[in-house]
Amino acid sequence: MMFIVGILFIFVGFYMVAIPAVLWDLTESWKSKDAREPSTFYIWVSRIGGIFLILIGIAGIVEMFILM
Repeated sequence: MMFIVGILFIFVGFYMVAIPAVLWDLTESWKSKDAREPSTFYIWVSRIGGIFLILIGIAGIVEMFILM
């Protein structure tokens, strides 16, 4: 089970690092009439969060193999 969660975290993390503007479009753009694109702060925070998700996913997969 941890393997699947790790892979999911890695996938979502890569998505957040690679294309945070699409993530903003799907989750945040509907909240404002005036916003046309994400702020620079949002892009950086999304990328940092994506990096953390990738690291957590890798750690979960490594932990699963260590505890086997």
